[in-house]
Order: sequence, then C-alpha cells, then structure tokens
Amino acid sequence: MHSARLAIDPSFVVGPVRRGTFGSFVEHLGRCVYTGIYEPGHPTADENGFRGDVLDLVREMGVSTVRYPGGNFVSGYRWEDGVGPREERPTRLDLAWHSIETNEFGLNEFMAWTQASGTTPMMAVNLGTRGIAEALDLLEYANHPGGTELSDLRRKHGVEEPHAIQLWCLGNEMDGPWQLGHKTAEEYGRLATETARAMRQLDPNVVLVACGSSGSGMPTFGEWERTVLTEAYDEVDMISAHAYYREEDDLGSFLASAVDMDYFVASVAATVDAVGVARKSPKKIAISFDEWNVWYHQEEDPIKASGGRWDKAPRLEEDVYTVADAVVVGNLLISLLRNTDRVHSASQAQLVNALAPIATEPGGPAWRQTTFHPFALTSRHAAGEVLRVAIDSPGYENKRFGSSDLVDAVTTWDADGSALTVFVVNRAQDAATRVEVPVGAFGDVEVVEALTLANDDHHWRASAEDSTSVLPKPNTTARVEAGTVSIELPPVSWTVLRLRATR
Repeated sequence: MHSARLAIDPSFVVGPVRRGTFGSFVEHLGRCVYTGIYEPGHPTADENGFRGDVLDLVREMGVSTVRYPGGNFVSGYRWEDGVGPREERPTRLDLAWHSIETNEFGLNEFMAWTQASGTTPMMAVNLGTRGIAEALDLLEYANHPGGTELSDLRRKHGVEEPHAIQLWCLGNEMDGPWQLGHKTAEEYGRLATETARAMRQLDPNVVLVACGSSGSGMPTFGEWERTVLTEAYDEVDMISAHAYYREEDDLGSFLASAVDMDYFVASVAATVDAVGVARKSPKKIAISFDEWNVWYHQEEDPIKASGGRWDKAPRLEEDVYTVADAVVVGNLLISLLRNTDRVHSASQAQLVNALAPIATEPGGPAWRQTTFHPFALTSRHAAGEVLRVAIDSPGYENKRFGSSDLVDAVTTWDADGSALTVFVVNRAQDAATRVEVPVGAFGDVEVVEALTLANDDHHWRASAEDSTSVLPKPNTTARVEAGTVSIELPPVSWTVLRLRATR
C-alpha cells in the first residue's frame, strides 16, 4: 500500500467556494436539446415539453449556471429564429454540427427551462457571422423592460418581464479555424471590445466573458490572450478557457489530466496579469473555464458521423464514460476549486447526451453516467472557503507529464457549519493508498461520511440497463486518531471525505 499525507490549516485560504464553478452547458449539438432536455410527448414531459426525469437529475446534480446556445453552434445562429410562434419559426442548416435546426427550442424556452431547473443562464452572442448590432438586438429583446420594438416583441411573445440575463459570452472559440467567422486575435479583440462597450451602454449590469484560447495546445495560446486583452481589458470581466481530455491508451497520463488544467489556469492568469501591469490597471480579470470535460470524439468529423445526411438531433458525440473517466472529472473539479482565486466560472460540457453526465433515450429512460457522481457530490458538499493543501505524495512516471503525484486533493472549510470536506483522488493503478490528514488546527473532528467511487474494472460503464451497480459507496476505513484523519483509497478512485469540527 502507498502512503500520502495532506497538510491543511484554516488560516491558509485560497478563496471562496464559488457556485459558478458548478456550471454546465447546453448547446444545440446532437441530442443535447432535442430528446435531451426537451421532448414533448415524453411520458415525463411537462406542459413546456421539458423532460421531467432530466430536470430531476439536473437538480440532483447541483448545476448552477448553464451556458447556451453554444459552442460552435452559436457562430452561425440567428437568435430571432428561436422566438415567437413555433409554427412560424424557420428551419435552418446548422453548419457547425451538420444538422437540421428546427428552432422549436429557443431563447424563451431556454429561460423557462432554467427557471424549472433552478439554474442561472449564461448566454452567448454570435460574433462569428454576426456582430455588434445583432448582439444589441438580442440584449434589448432579453433584458429591456418594454417600450421599444424588441422588448415589446418579447412581451408579445408572452414574456412580460425581462429575462435580466447577466452573464454573457462574447462569441465562442474565435481562435479556432473550425469556427464560422474565425478571426485573428487583433480582429476579435477589436470586435469584442466594441461589442462589450455597446452592450454596457444598453445594460450596465452585464458580466462579459471574452474568448480565450480553445486549448493550451493551440499555436496562438498565450499570445491570443495577450493581444485580445490589450484591446478588451477595460471592457470585459473574464476570459474563457477550454480543455478536454481523453485516455488514448495511456491511463497514467490521463489520470494526471488535472496537471494540465492547473498549467492552463496558471498560464492564462500570468498572461492576464502581465497585460494589467502594462496598463497600470488595478482591475483583475478572472477566468471562465466554460468548456471542460472528458471527450473522446472531438476529432470526429460531424459530416462523416452523420453519413452526410442533414438530420434533426443526430446521435453525435455520445461518449459512454468509464469509472476512470469519472475519477478524472472529479480531479478536474479539484483543480477548478483550488484555483478559485482566479477561476470564477466554469461549465462542464455538456449536460445531456452529447459528452454528458446525463444520458437519455427518446421516449425512454434517463440515467446517470459515471461522471455524474463526482460532480453532484462536489457541488453538494463544497462550501465555505477553499483551503490551500500541501500534498506529500509518492510520484509515478507517465508519458505526458513525466512524474505526477499519486494523490491529488482539495479541501473546503465551512466555518459556520463546522464542515471540513476533503475531495481526493488516488491515481495509483497497482495498489491502494493510505492518506493521512492532520486536523488538529480545526479542534476535535469526527467523520460524518466517506464515499468512494471505484471499481476493479476501471473501464466499467453505466448503461440504461445498469446504471447503479457501480456507485459511490461508503468507505469504512475512514477514522480519526490522535488528531489525524486516515483513510484508505482503492486504486483509480475518487473520494469525498466529510468531517465535522465539534469544538
């Protein structure tokens, strides 16, 4: 058995636990919307056509914000197509995902869905094929109370009160050559700046996210952020980061994916701060990690995947996740939490069916994929402040990162509830790891609950027929002795350890 030690103290605070960390993403991609969150005629559907079984799972998952409508989809989207009477809405070709878009589900349906699910919207504007005027039109329709053409049009469409959407993305992945309307950093920086300035003139309360790099491997990574923020620094609040990971027959490197996420955050933060220093600005730009997940099909050509057909809601990017995938997702959440001083918003991409923690069948069941569980439990139990963790762990060699710690962890401390929570992964494939955590700085501590997600078959997958035989299970090895908590973690596992300070 391996052994590791975590050092924590309530005085060493990184920052608050932000509810925005637990965001998700609904894009018009594959079956995320149609037969995902929206399926009129489904046995559980409500009067709006929203699947009730999916709504229940979204609430259980603890999703905070939901980014919409894309993603690549937004760069060719005309928001006007998705409002007004459904029978009058046009059917369009979606070039991003080689699909037919009927526009049955649009802005007002999405806003009604966020109310039903208890989530907060994060809206994206099209800066690929459109620009400032169209962004202002959408903002006026959505947020202005009334008395103008577009705000009154919203009221005519049955939405009397403004949506009051606060969080807005200024386009999507504009650094990517795959994006409709792909731009250079200089072109995008100017457009984002002018769009942001105009949107604030209409609604000063908006919070704006500029497009950062689509991945740390992009050839323009770093320089893109510097150039964009040299233009937009004064006008935006956050810059985005996107990252996806997959095993690629190298489980050791895959299990250490959070190393790359930490690098991504540190690199973007350094670049952002360098721009701020050069501008002699006291302002701090935060990071919106508004696309992250495990994704196996990201290089799949949607034209080939669809067989060249233009279909409504084709089965695209429907990854079926393993236990190892869930461990990595839990570890990526650890990374996002420990970077809470800079990462103020995050969106796991996506929510249903397309690379998602929730899967459905048309007219049939909805079920939890393996990746659902670490997200739901972290969202439920992370509270208060994130504490800095010093990790003393043996390392292991892997192809991508050289040497990585066998154990990775983050801790949250809710002083009001005397709740101390440790989220920890064991990356070892060969043996269990015993982890010790001295907790004397918190007074007398007792174990409330320990849950571990693991399986002898690291590649076990949930399905509609069996989604429950592998679930987070009580870890009975957790105990407190002489001011130190100890717990044994099985190989390739994710664990939440809940503790309570009794004095």
